[in-house]
Amino acid sequence: MVTINDIQNNISAELSALNDIIEDTLRSSSPLMQQVVQNFLRAKGKQIRPILVILSGKYFGEASKPVLYAGAAIELLHNASLIHDDVIDESRERRGLPTINRVWDNHIAVLVGDFFVSGALHCAEFTKDFRVITAMSSLGRALSLGEIEQIDNARSRSVDEETYINIIRKKTASLFCSCVQVGGYAAGAPEDQLRDLMAYAELLGICFQIKDDIFDYFDNKEVGKPTGNDLREGKMTLPLIYALSKTDAPRHSEMVELSHKDILEPSDIATLIEYAKEQGGIDYAYARMEQLKQQADEIISRLPHSESLDAFRMIFSYIISRRY
Repeated sequence: MVTINDIQNNISAELSALNDIIEDTLRSSSPLMQQVVQNFLRAKGKQIRPILVILSGKYFGEASKPVLYAGAAIELLHNASLIHDDVIDESRERRGLPTINRVWDNHIAVLVGDFFVSGALHCAEFTKDFRVITAMSSLGRALSLGEIEQIDNARSRSVDEETYINIIRKKTASLFCSCVQVGGYAAGAPEDQLRDLMAYAELLGICFQIKDDIFDYFDNKEVGKPTGNDLREGKMTLPLIYALSKTDAPRHSEMVELSHKDILEPSDIATLIEYAKEQGGIDYAYARMEQLKQQADEIISRLPHSESLDAFRMIFSYIISRRY
């Protein structure tokens, strides 16, 4: 099985240099800001997004300084969105550690998130490529709209598969797509090949979110969020969407009515999770990921072969097989 360490080890020097850029960018004269930032950076996560930027740069040329700064910009904007999400969701834990809003408060967390955004813009500016700055602007817009649409749909708890895919295309896949885009821009990528790799990355991002959503149906301490958290927040995800689409299934009307309750009790959440499993929702989600992977393989097979392209394939396999 492919692990994230296998992927990281192949580009460890570039990833280390990128993380140095992030630390330098976030350095400030404020003792409180330094304390909060250093505490947050203790858990870097899997860093799949900056890895994609580096691999894109290497595929189209080399992981030059502009590529590394583009990757740092993406990672900083991504982390800013996580910090702000934790405030919105009132999350208590992130990557196994207490969230900023839990340790300090929402006021501090919002300001730190804004500080990360300014750092992202600074790194994008360093690339001296206006296309990178434009891509970052478009990404910020897509992420915001994706979250707004998810919140809007959560109020009605009425989401079909097409709507679900469109939401995660904006809130998750757009970020993966932008990683490949800015890495390619910074490396001088040919437009047609960059387009294909971006299409591949979009499918990768959709799969990433589907797998993330599957975790919500099982107990897993490594994931760092309680079982049923999405349902608790009113978010309908693919396994349950599929189960509720089976109108001839036993207890269908009962489960639809239950899913539309304004406030779901723990017992309601447990019931809906079990129903999704019973009706093959988890199996369906895995089947959809395999379909998306086949589409992605067809796209990437059109591109000239390289070690970086092999790494992209490894990441897709890892995304589907990962345990957290």
